[in-house]
Amino acid sequence: MSRYRAIALLPLMAALSGCNLVVLNPAGDVASQQGDLVVISTLLMLLIIVPVMALTVLFAWRYRQSNNTARYEPDWDHSTQLELVIWAAPLLIIICLGAITWVTTHKLDPYRPLDRIAADKPVPAGAKPLDVQVVALDWKWLFVYPEYGIASVNEMAAPVDRQIRFSLTASTVMNSFYVPALAGMIYTMPGMETKLHAVINEPGTYKGFSSNYSGAGFSHMRFAFLGLSNQDFDGWVSKVKTAGGSLDRNAYLALEKPSEAVPVQHFGTVDPKLFNAVVNMCVRPGTMCMSDMAAIDRAGGLNAGGKAAADAILRANTLAGFPDTQATGLCTVAEAVEAAANEAAVNSGAAVQRPTVTPISASASPAGPQRLANP
Repeated sequence: MSRYRAIALLPLMAALSGCNLVVLNPAGDVASQQGDLVVISTLLMLLIIVPVMALTVLFAWRYRQSNNTARYEPDWDHSTQLELVIWAAPLLIIICLGAITWVTTHKLDPYRPLDRIAADKPVPAGAKPLDVQVVALDWKWLFVYPEYGIASVNEMAAPVDRQIRFSLTASTVMNSFYVPALAGMIYTMPGMETKLHAVINEPGTYKGFSSNYSGAGFSHMRFAFLGLSNQDFDGWVSKVKTAGGSLDRNAYLALEKPSEAVPVQHFGTVDPKLFNAVVNMCVRPGTMCMSDMAAIDRAGGLNAGGKAAADAILRANTLAGFPDTQATGLCTVAEAVEAAANEAAVNSGAAVQRPTVTPISASASPAGPQRLANP
């Protein structure tokens, strides 16, 4: 299909020879299929656009005022044959576009694992994809490789002809991950995890960036995507492991702070639970994970019937070695308001009145308990 695509767009490519047409000539199979879809859709629409433009010129010339030989039929108002052509041709094109869009929407679903790594190369049986966890920060990109226990900032590498399974999220605001040579863009959102499956088929260094405006440092939110051979990728992993520092929660909180034009950074070790904590917005000590909040809500919430379930969830996470859940007590809305007022009073130097809290979990937090309002 790539050969026919190049032939079909030869005039356009000649006119735009100074431009980088990476979207129509990418190095990744997924992006290549998406490029084919763009070309096919364009050609189908040109089946209507070109004749209409040609007929516009023809009618203007044939029925010009000085042409006395043209047929003059002031009472003509209908032609069944012409109506059939006018309505049938666009309808057939719309049907074709709809069918192609339906098929490719499912085939190129970013959440769908790949069934091929190239047009003539199916995914090898038993081949393990490369997992990459992506976090959109202000204003930089963090890439975590859980299989290797490493991470990098504003630089990503992947071996050629190996499926890449992305898990993406954001720290503060909505962003969009886009490597034109690899695949279409995919949104990243705080508190949510999106997926993308892709593959790179040619070695090289490709541009990646955010395609969704996210603030002052947006224009510098770019990274290098390295397509490497298996040997070169192993060398890159070794370099990151030996030259990088450690990315624990405290290091992530420092990295998370807004900064612009950040140089490439490497981390040789990574907290294995960091990405899950980022998705659930509980990296900061003393913060309950969103997944635990949802589990408590499913169990009945923080009402009288759900307290036992909430206590069980908190205790289970503590015993399982997940210190993310650091809630140690429940309080009413009135107590929560009173606690907030007391905190403001502390800041202003006034006397403090401490509310009474009914504890439901024995888990302790070095940063202090987090109290959840119980209506």
